[in-house]
Amino acid sequence: MATPQFDKFKHYFARKKPSIQEIVREPTAGGIVFRRGKDGIEILLIQDAKDRWTIPKGHIEEGESAQQTARREIGEEAGLKDVDMLGWLGKIHFRYRRVDKLVLMTTQIYLVRAKGDTNAIQKEEWMNGIKWFSFNDALDAIEYEDIGKLMLLAMKRIRQEKL
Repeated sequence: MATPQFDKFKHYFARKKPSIQEIVREPTAGGIVFRRGKDGIEILLIQDAKDRWTIPKGHIEEGESAQQTARREIGEEAGLKDVDMLGWLGKIHFRYRRVDKLVLMTTQIYLVRAKGDTNAIQKEEWMNGIKWFSFNDALDAIEYEDIGKLMLLAMKRIRQEKL
């Protein structure tokens, strides 16, 4: 005879997720945004609703290029409108499940220099935080390994090209 605890345990694992009915592709774009602070290069990160630190990014809208999307999303998510788009760094792929859909997200990432009043950053309501980090602290805080790799590439370009 099964114990009540075992029945709870069995019930937990017996729940079935709905099978995947559709594969959805979602193109997105964003930027590794930097500025020169008093102690060197600083990187802007946003904290999402699940407390993960990441870069500003979002969905590409119809008629928009990936670079236009990155600029728009940085403006919307951080309040930074005065930026230089310094070039494409690479793309990353995310895969996650949304109920009965498999979502395949490809994000184009750009190197972006913030200009003007870079302290005037403002987070959107859905975010838990927004902050300038030293480069090393940003690398430690970032939740996604692929974005971390592109941050290293960004720093290499900043140094080599004296940006």
